[in-house]
Amino acid sequence: MAIELRHLRYAVAAARHGSFRRAAEELGVKQSSLSRRIRQMEGRLGVTVFERLSSGVRLTPAGAEILRTSQHLVDGLEHMMASAKAAGRGEAGRLSIGFHTSLSAGNLRASLVEHARRFPEVEIRMVEVARENLLVGLRHGQLDIAIITGEPTVREGEAMALWSERIMVALPESHLLAINEIVYWTDLRSETFLLSHRDPGPELRDILLVKLASPKVAGQDVSRESIMGLVGAGFGVSLICEAGIGASHAGVVYRELQDGSGPSRISYAAYWRSDNDNAALLNFRKLLEERYPVPSS
Repeated sequence: MAIELRHLRYAVAAARHGSFRRAAEELGVKQSSLSRRIRQMEGRLGVTVFERLSSGVRLTPAGAEILRTSQHLVDGLEHMMASAKAAGRGEAGRLSIGFHTSLSAGNLRASLVEHARRFPEVEIRMVEVARENLLVGLRHGQLDIAIITGEPTVREGEAMALWSERIMVALPESHLLAINEIVYWTDLRSETFLLSHRDPGPELRDILLVKLASPKVAGQDVSRESIMGLVGAGFGVSLICEAGIGASHAGVVYRELQDGSGPSRISYAAYWRSDNDNAALLNFRKLLEERYPVPSS
């Protein structure tokens, strides 16, 4: 005597409208098909669910009891169907984003805020790990998209260029250079640079080696936050991407770094698997393309 949830759904709509015709119009099915399904349900139950009238239909006492006790099943089906449709449009579901930049300020933070405004039902899962772990996570399907420093390169999957950020120098607030709005690389020749072994420390170190021939670098196996703590305590200076300056650290000030060509910058790119059909990923990529379009040649 198995009854399909679809049949119950038809019956609920017919009871609500008091009409097979209007119920069929609401559900987008033929009236004859809806009527036939309800008769099949009545046959399996061995009771008459609806009394057929010239003006429409109404529930019999037995039908009213059947729908009352099965309403939670119909509600669950309606919710499941609505959720499935929303997920298919990328308006619900889950999106896993890997990154190794700061969320205290900057473009990634702004993009996440805008995405949450447009798609509040999408659950965002953020994963902050080293670059190589991000790429492994993409390959294994643990991440939908990874935001990585550097220009996009040829890899497995797809990539797009995003934004660039200024590179800032973090100084103790008592430092002589702290009174300047702009600091030049040549002003830092005699400084001790505190850089994390963790991302994006190695990339900042590479830029430092290009800008200064033989800088004094004190590598630290600590987080960016701990590096800033050491700067504030007067152990040296450090480099930080612009997105990180939204976080306040005691005794630390940030100044723009320039050379003869202007501000020094670091680029970001997004990577994802070409076979990832997560609709939420597609919407996030469209948002990134909208906010950071490729410059026309």
